Amino acid sequence: MSQQPRTTVVVVTWRGRDHIVDCLDALSAQTRPLWTIIVDNASDDGTAQLLAEHPMSGTILRLDENAGYAGALESALSIVDTPYMAWLNDDAAPEPRWLAALESALDADPKAAAASSRLVTEEGVVQSLGVRLTADGHGADRIEVGEPFGFCGGAALLRTEVLRSVGGVPGDFFCYYEDTDTSWRLRLAGWRVVSVPSAVVWHRHGASSEPGSPRFHRWNERNRLLMLLRCAPAVVAGWQLVRFWLITVKLLVRKDSSGAANFRVGLRVGVLGEVLRRLPATLRERRGVNGNRKVLWHDWAGRG
Repeated sequence: MSQQPRTTVVVVTWRGRDHIVDCLDALSAQTRPLWTIIVDNASDDGTAQLLAEHPMSGTILRLDENAGYAGALESALSIVDTPYMAWLNDDAAPEPRWLAALESALDADPKAAAASSRLVTEEGVVQSLGVRLTADGHGADRIEVGEPFGFCGGAALLRTEVLRSVGGVPGDFFCYYEDTDTSWRLRLAGWRVVSVPSAVVWHRHGASSEPGSPRFHRWNERNRLLMLLRCAPAVVAGWQLVRFWLITVKLLVRKDSSGAANFRVGLRVGVLGEVLRRLPATLRERRGVNGNRKVLWHDWAGRG
């Protein structure tokens, strides 16, 4: 490990006391040299002390408030000075050859801007090999081997300057869909995304978030719509926004408050309010995203 590191691994943590050490220990076992930036989202559970004592902590960027996964990555991007930048959840533990496999994949394919890992649950079930784009514009985990539409942000490697050139990380998403949105912009700019099954990462899914909670659904629904408004063909983005509104009205008329949180009227009205408030800025951002949206949608939407 005498050569100069080519990758900065950015680990985002929030109240990660119970799992951050496993993540850092796994990074210390990598077969390739690396730098680390640990972004602490204002943890108040003793995480800061653990980071201060661990030799793999590297640069510690402690934020004054919780900026979410996307906001933390955006903060770190400005100080990354290596050719590659890795995104890594604090509840993920990569196997020793993880970074070597990802770097080798991007080295071998100069048209690929991002490489997605194989995320595996503690039970040994494959959680993700990348992200697929559904027929109605959702990002979903892809578990089949092959080229994905996008990378899974829980553990991925990106070309730093390419990421900057397409607008960086959408920090205002807070969390969820920042990976699919970034993948979409990379593809619109002519870059590919690859999946690297040999880059294995053990993931304690949900250890640092609350899947299924109202906040989870709020961020998912809001960020999907914002992503579509930025990246999708206008007819697709417009229809999905109208469709979301129509379903909300239907639920309101029926006074139906049952079911999952994303079908609760209050949450959906809040999502619509946030999207509409951000609409002028989002449309300005859309004008800065270049590429053939129609062709990309045709090639990838609904493809497994």
